[in-house]
Amino acid sequence: MAERGVDLDHATLNRWASRYAGLIAETARYRKRPADRSWRMDETYVKVKGEWVYLYRAIDKRGKTLDFMLSERRNKAAATRFFARAPEVNGLPHKIVIDKSGANTAGIKAINKMLNSFGCPIPIEMVRRKYLTDVFDKNFLRHRALVFG
Repeated sequence: MAERGVDLDHATLNRWASRYAGLIAETARYRKRPADRSWRMDETYVKVKGEWVYLYRAIDKRGKTLDFMLSERRNKAAATRFFARAPEVNGLPHKIVIDKSGANTAGIKAINKMLNSFGCPIPIEMVRRKYLTDVFDKNFLRHRALVFG
């Protein structure tokens, strides 16, 4: 705004951000393309602003990032929270490929139990393969400086 000769207070920019952020997010969700029904999910331990946290990520089989979440812990509660939030924006997957993590297994089982209680007859298929999630490590190392640097 200063380049255009307009003087603004930082409080004005803060009000604009709080007023229009929801509208921009809603428009982005509306324009988002539908996700593939086969997901790959993994978590890794990263340092963000000097603190170590778990980065949960889900991608479709083409490598498009569907959702991510930072968590202090790697347990059933964190995995369940991630699996409950990701389908809200991307739709319900038919299959999720995970590594052999017990927390992720418990999270998917908890989500399937919740879906069954809501009357969804088809559960999410869980495939546990150690090396099918290696795509995350390659992708993460390439983009690490951009995201967390």
